[in-house]
Amino acid sequence: MNTKIFRWLGPVVWVAGLAVPFVLGANWISILAIFAIYAVVALSQDIVLGRAGMFDMGHAVYFGIGAYVTAILNTVYGVPVLWSMIPAIITAALVGGLLAAPIVKLRGDYLLVATIGISQIFHLVMVNNVGGVTGGPDGIFGIGVPSLFGHAIMSQGGNFLVDWVLLGLVLLLVNNLEHSRLGRVFRYLKEDELAATTLGVNARYYKILAFALGAGVAGAAGTLFASQLAVVSPGAFVFTESVTLFAIVLVGGQASIPGVLLGTVLMFVVPQVFRELAQYRYFVFGIGMIVVMVIRPQGIWPRRRRME
Repeated sequence: MNTKIFRWLGPVVWVAGLAVPFVLGANWISILAIFAIYAVVALSQDIVLGRAGMFDMGHAVYFGIGAYVTAILNTVYGVPVLWSMIPAIITAALVGGLLAAPIVKLRGDYLLVATIGISQIFHLVMVNNVGGVTGGPDGIFGIGVPSLFGHAIMSQGGNFLVDWVLLGLVLLLVNNLEHSRLGRVFRYLKEDELAATTLGVNARYYKILAFALGAGVAGAAGTLFASQLAVVSPGAFVFTESVTLFAIVLVGGQASIPGVLLGTVLMFVVPQVFRELAQYRYFVFGIGMIVVMVIRPQGIWPRRRRME
């Protein structure tokens, strides 16, 4: 009975979320739009960390690549925002795969340090305006809004629905991944890589694939982030953002969709509710991480194990 309830709870909550623009005020619409975008990024981090078991501390890079691709294509070449999502996904996935190729053989903290280096290099490239297209420290301004069938979506509620639909698609993707052969391969690699390779799994190939898949999903979120704020700058994709995404997965629960969503709520929605305390969110979340890791190391809402 409980299993059936949880199976339907997610879709019901998502459908109920479609009513947000009609029942809540502008402030809550804005908060939940940001939640939807960051939930997508956190779910993409979970593909790499929670499902494939690789320590990626530079995941905000792929989020930033998606945002910058959209910003450049929209402001320089006039490409509509939603159309720019396709090259944003492809570019982020390719970069993710290429960067992962030489480092996926590293284990644990060695891989973590390598991804920190990637994060710092990305930030320096954006700040120094390499290629003259990133806008330097100030970033890129004047990014347009999404449009459908030639009609620009100018309203806050309309933009929220676009973000919410992307979240729904990513939830569907991750849920299918959970039950797919690819998802099981990721899980085998995370739990016992030696046993998986003994069974014929090409560990390097699937690890690179996990990075590319997670990066592509993060790139899609980057597109809507750029459109939501109308500006992208290096400060939005710094190392601390990657740390935050990493912490969301650990605290919420690895390979757990409700856990990752709960972690995103704790990190991005709760501070908005208590806005006067928002500057302390890293302090409070840091304490929360310590407490959770001590008393519940599997996360607040861990993945349910079942017989396979």
